[in-house]
Amino acid sequence: MNLEAFLAAAGRLPVASLDTILGEAGSQKGLVVVAPHPDDESLGCGGLIAEACRLGRAVRLVVVTDGCGSHTHSAMYPPERLRTLREDETRTAVAELGLAPEYVRFLRLPDAHAPSAGPEAEAAAAAILDDAASCNAGALFVTWGHDPHCDHKASAAIVALAQVQRPALPAYAYPVWGFTLPPETEVGDPPEGYRLDIAAHLPAKARAVAAHRSQTTDLIADDPTGFRLAPDMLANFAKPHEIFLRMGPVVSEASPS
Repeated sequence: MNLEAFLAAAGRLPVASLDTILGEAGSQKGLVVVAPHPDDESLGCGGLIAEACRLGRAVRLVVVTDGCGSHTHSAMYPPERLRTLREDETRTAVAELGLAPEYVRFLRLPDAHAPSAGPEAEAAAAAILDDAASCNAGALFVTWGHDPHCDHKASAAIVALAQVQRPALPAYAYPVWGFTLPPETEVGDPPEGYRLDIAAHLPAKARAVAAHRSQTTDLIADDPTGFRLAPDMLANFAKPHEIFLRMGPVVSEASPS
């Protein structure tokens, strides 16, 4: 299926409650959001986080990379200062959604070089599972494997490693940069999953996205090559539903076929 048809079908996925998405109606299961960079959590899961917090569900956020790849030529914000800025922005952003800063974990893997396999990826998967246990998670949420960014793909692979350890723990993918692929791009089978109605949380989500000032404004003005989220990109995340695509079960190589 090409991207244009896939996204059209994703826009017709059933609208479900958080209970349904977590598969535990009436329970108090929590959830873990995995963000490749500081800001992905607000873009793709801002409404999800806000709804979970509204319902009193436990939420954990794991940010995989240090975010230092967004402005690599800034003298005002060398890597360590930029990392601190982006982590502070993330804490401010999730506070707008109702999440306390102590529930955010920064793995600080190198931006644009997050591993998909090996010891560092396994350690990241273990950290995700640690947070999943701490909140009795009913599901993990991570960026879509077709997102055209290496860290987004790596984060999806890390969650797949976590699923090998916990095969009964469901995982959902949220598109971020996938929206920018050419419409004819082949992305596989038709989508399965849900949409979450986040209309009531759009103002809070907008404030969370805006809190990432280094990515949405000219705050870092001394790097002409610096990254900035364009208005047409941001428009993808200002809609009344967030899309969560069911990720298939992962079977380890040692498991019987």
